[in-house]
Amino acid sequence: MNRFADEAVIEVSSGKGGNGCAAFRREKFVPKGGPAGGDGGRGGDVVFTVRQNLRTLYHLRYKHTFKAENGHDGEGRSRYGKNGENVVIPVPPGAVIFDEETRERIHDFSKDSADFVFLRGGNGGWGNIHFKSSTNQAPQIAYSGKDGETRLLRVELQIMADIGFVGFPNAGKSSLLDAFTNARPKIAPYPFTTKIPNLGVFRAGGGAEGGGRDIILADIPGLIEGASEGAGLGFQFLKHISRAAALAFLIDLSADGYLEAYEALCAELGAYDSALLKKKRLIVGTKLDEEGARENLEALTRRHPNERVLGVSVYSRTGLNDLAAEMCLLCNENTDD
Repeated sequence: MNRFADEAVIEVSSGKGGNGCAAFRREKFVPKGGPAGGDGGRGGDVVFTVRQNLRTLYHLRYKHTFKAENGHDGEGRSRYGKNGENVVIPVPPGAVIFDEETRERIHDFSKDSADFVFLRGGNGGWGNIHFKSSTNQAPQIAYSGKDGETRLLRVELQIMADIGFVGFPNAGKSSLLDAFTNARPKIAPYPFTTKIPNLGVFRAGGGAEGGGRDIILADIPGLIEGASEGAGLGFQFLKHISRAAALAFLIDLSADGYLEAYEALCAELGAYDSALLKKKRLIVGTKLDEEGARENLEALTRRHPNERVLGVSVYSRTGLNDLAAEMCLLCNENTDD
């Protein structure tokens, strides 16, 4: 089942306030009891909260409607109605909320991870205890609770990973993700095996003593030339790339045109959004165990003297420790920025 989702449209509603009560004291030995109708409770709020264990919006795909509880009505004997329960909507870090109709950006959780109260519940109505006066000792009126609000929202995931693996089809992105994490993406010796981003968590550092940090890696579907013009699923794939904090460009060292691959990938990214070229990055030559791959890695390194270039083989596990260390440095640089 496809469980990846980076967009979702949901309807959210805050609760209606409870109605006030018109009641009077009816107690023994109190023949002229006054008004005793309590206020209605306040309706529940719509609250968004960040959950660090969430990485997609899949949970919002099968539940589209979120409604807070209405406030309870007031009662006699001056008893106030109970406030309605809030509806709490969990989102992953990096989620952004938009108004679906106006496209207005409402809140950005990539910049703020605190709970966000979006819609307040309606106020509860007043009971008749508020309306007693010298000229009206037995008021019969009470106010109804205020209605809640309903809005249609689009939730989008802006930053889904610390490092995104970028490359042409069959460059070894899925194999590398499998080597570092327990994501277990689909792997096969033909292009376009990956149709959606696969996410995995790499526990960096700490060893047996604990500590370290979790690095979220994303195997992003392979690009083809012309992706920035919409070729293949270019716009969709490039959108996923824009949602990674840093990039690792994977180059198949056994493929024809390996020397030009990095420039070609950068050209597609830059044509889509020049900001992508400002992200921290690595160049990773893959399939180092193939014949002639080491010589090709040396040529690739000479071609890009100002970039960090590493070579790895998932098959023989050559270079994986060095790459893990470089990925940690890459994430630390982003944190420092």
